[in-house]
Amino acid sequence: MDDRLTLNVHDLEVQVLTGIYSEETHLPQPLRISLTVDLTVPERYTPDTPLSASKNYLDLKHAATTALPEGVHFTLIEAVADHICETLFLQDKRVTRVEVTIVKLAIAEAGESIGITLTRHRR
Repeated sequence: MDDRLTLNVHDLEVQVLTGIYSEETHLPQPLRISLTVDLTVPERYTPDTPLSASKNYLDLKHAATTALPEGVHFTLIEAVADHICETLFLQDKRVTRVEVTIVKLAIAEAGESIGITLTRHRR
C-alpha cells in the first residue's frame, strides 16, 4: 500500500452560475464546496521539510473559487466538480485523487444538505 497525504478544505461558499431551470440560469447560486485531495508523499517529513514537499491549502481553495471561469454557466453541478478536479490535476502531478462535494444551498428548505460528491483519480 502506498503512503499518501490527504488535504482537506471544507465548506467554501461560492457563487456559481449553474442550474437547469429558468430561474437558475441567469443568476449565480450559492454552493458549499468541500475538497479532499490525496497526494503522493516523500518517505519522511522532518522538522525542516519545506512547504514544497506538501501542497499549499490555498491552491485547493483557488481551484474551487477563483479558478472557476467567471461568466460560464454550468448546467450541472457535476461539471463544476469536474472542473475543480481537472484544475487540481493540472496544478500538481502529485495529486492522485480528488473528491469534491457540492451542496446547493438555495434549494434547502430546512437546513438539509442536497448535492453531489464526485471522486476522480489521476489517469
